[in-house]
Amino acid sequence: MPKNPAFSYAIHPDIERAETLPAEFYRNTEVFDAMREKLFPRSWQWIETGENLEQNGSVFPFQFLPGFVNEPLFLRSGNEGQVQCFSNVCTHRGNLLVHHPGAPKKLVCNYHGRRFDLNGQMEYMPEFKEALDFPRACDHLTETPCISWAQFPFVSLDPAFDFQKVINIMQQRVGFMPLEQFRHASELSRDYLVNAHWALYCDNYLEGFHIPFVHADLNQALDYGSYYTEIFEHCNLQVGIGDAATECFDLPESHIDYGKRVAAYYFWIFPNMMFNFYPWGLSINIVKPLSIRQCKVRFIQYIYDESKLEQGAGAALDKVEREDEYVVENVYRGLQSRFYQTGRFSPTREQGVHHFHRLLAANL
Repeated sequence: MPKNPAFSYAIHPDIERAETLPAEFYRNTEVFDAMREKLFPRSWQWIETGENLEQNGSVFPFQFLPGFVNEPLFLRSGNEGQVQCFSNVCTHRGNLLVHHPGAPKKLVCNYHGRRFDLNGQMEYMPEFKEALDFPRACDHLTETPCISWAQFPFVSLDPAFDFQKVINIMQQRVGFMPLEQFRHASELSRDYLVNAHWALYCDNYLEGFHIPFVHADLNQALDYGSYYTEIFEHCNLQVGIGDAATECFDLPESHIDYGKRVAAYYFWIFPNMMFNFYPWGLSINIVKPLSIRQCKVRFIQYIYDESKLEQGAGAALDKVEREDEYVVENVYRGLQSRFYQTGRFSPTREQGVHHFHRLLAANL
């Protein structure tokens, strides 16, 4: 991606020498708009479908990132769990095509009757017999990249990286769990409105440095001295080690972490997705930018073992979230100060934040 000299950032690759992104990054509306146009359309986003794609031939309409990147799309389930993604805009006059989840045999536009099959191919259009050079390739629906992991579909408009590499990294750590059996717990899922720049929320997530100071209960469940981060190309992993009394994973002998008391695997995927695995299941967090000063964080829960829900590192998630919101919003207020410019990274505790800032700088 070509750099815009108006907002070019450089983060030193050596964390011992590096400085954070400057406060100006979080205040600059041009940078925020550039991320809307160039960064997020090239990202991968997990799509919350609930039970709407369980039947073969089901369709599910959605917006790519509602309120930020409002691209209308729909998912379609096929045989053997295959999921495809298509533009949800009729190629005649731009009407939205799929309005509700369902299992139609054909897709028919309710404006002028243009008909498509479930593979996005235009089949029929009334009153077009006299049209020359029709249909053309552009009269079919555009298919966009989509990849599934277990029951979780991911979509990109113009992917900047191979998402299968990310899946392989997560699979190595949590593939021993029966992910297909996880139950979507809509009753436990919720949205949080955070009055801060979306990237600050990610900054906070990407380090365990603040845990002893902000999360007293979580700090009791984790062994802070053994907490560590692993960096990969477009994602990173924080491994939470539990103390002797904490509920931990029962890892198979073939597992890379066998012998460790792992209480949580915290995966972050560039730029805005978190997949938090606990012995009870999975909490997915999607950070959705709304404006330069506000974001929405969607918490989606998938339950594997309900008896372990309120134990260990995965307990009291609402309390942990409120504690995080408090500090993130205060940091956003502090970044408006004329006296703060930039900070330094802890070489032992902020490898994830350093990784995130380097990726942001490289993509702008």
